[in-house]
Amino acid sequence: MAASSCFPLEPAPIHVPDAVLDDLRARLRLTRWPALPDDDGFYGVRRSHLQELAEYWLGEYDWRAAETAINAYEHYRVDVQGVPVHLMRRPGAGPAPTPLILTHGWPWTFWHWSKVVDPLADPAAFGGDPADAFDVIVPSLPGFGFSTPLPPDRADMNFWKVADLWHALMTGVLGHARYAAAGCDVGALVTGQLGHKYASELLGIHVGSGLKLDFFNGDRSWDLSGGNPIPEGLPRPIHEQIVAWERRFAVHLAVHVLEPHTLAYGLGDSPVGLLAWLLQRWSSWSDDQGDVENVFSKDDLLTHATIFWANNAIGTSIRYYANANRYPWTPSHDRRPAIEAPTGITFVGYENPPGVATTEERVENWLSSDRAAWYNHVNLTAHDRGGHFIPWEVPGAWVDDLRRTFRSR
Repeated sequence: MAASSCFPLEPAPIHVPDAVLDDLRARLRLTRWPALPDDDGFYGVRRSHLQELAEYWLGEYDWRAAETAINAYEHYRVDVQGVPVHLMRRPGAGPAPTPLILTHGWPWTFWHWSKVVDPLADPAAFGGDPADAFDVIVPSLPGFGFSTPLPPDRADMNFWKVADLWHALMTGVLGHARYAAAGCDVGALVTGQLGHKYASELLGIHVGSGLKLDFFNGDRSWDLSGGNPIPEGLPRPIHEQIVAWERRFAVHLAVHVLEPHTLAYGLGDSPVGLLAWLLQRWSSWSDDQGDVENVFSKDDLLTHATIFWANNAIGTSIRYYANANRYPWTPSHDRRPAIEAPTGITFVGYENPPGVATTEERVENWLSSDRAAWYNHVNLTAHDRGGHFIPWEVPGAWVDDLRRTFRSR
């Protein structure tokens, strides 16, 4: 896609050097597999599936084809306050496109937004109203993907520090007086911080998970239960749901908050180790009905994995959790709600809390929680299906929800 003549940055198409891909294949050939398989999944990712993917990565996967598809969009690299930032852009096609920045999470890449970029930028091409068009900016979080390498003096990067960089990018570099922001996972925290600190310069925000901005503050941020035991006397189905919910996130949070760098030595050296860690999250967090390839094809999985691998980004990406705890969030003001920007939230069925079964119950559960008071709600929508990777899994629902949030703004 040709760059817009008025855009203030020089195009920088994505290109991974041949030497990096050759090294990847050499390491895949030399993989040393564990002595014991795990094909029932009790101990973690199943070796049979992982080995199948690794062999496909080595022998059949075509990164250059993926790179061509990625480069159908505009790409840029820019220094923002000493931090390298890669961004993908799809110019808006409408009478007055709204500037929109989309922020991913972990283990996401910028490419997880690829299914929603075109309908957001050019709604008329998808049967929508051109007045809903956005000028879509999709950066890679610093230390992720092609926003690398992260300078050693910025190894403290976390979600609230990214919010300052994004605001400088959108207002200073790109020159927007006001803009819209949306995000999921860590990106929802970045977006929430934008809606807290820079509300007067935002048209609003839309997020895929309504977390408190102090989520990572405190001594037990790695423990969703806060150290509290499961209450006694619960109905058996509720008890099992709580156990399954905590198992889904426990090891991820604990390791990323407490010892991310220890993990990074292995994952940065072994592509199969990296793929295993990512695959378990992609599988257990998506609404995949027991088979991750219902959501991500082999090529999809390996495109995202290659983006992590090619840039040696795993260590700097997983450090975000520890840095959010080591450098705690502090409020910029004491007004209520803390996040003053008009806020839309998309809820999906696979992430329903234990005991919640319907979309109506999900919204009610949210409004009765200690998280709701943080936000200035204007659009709450729950869906029966969909997992953690909302714009990838249910892109149509995400686009419709986001448009509603900003249509009157």
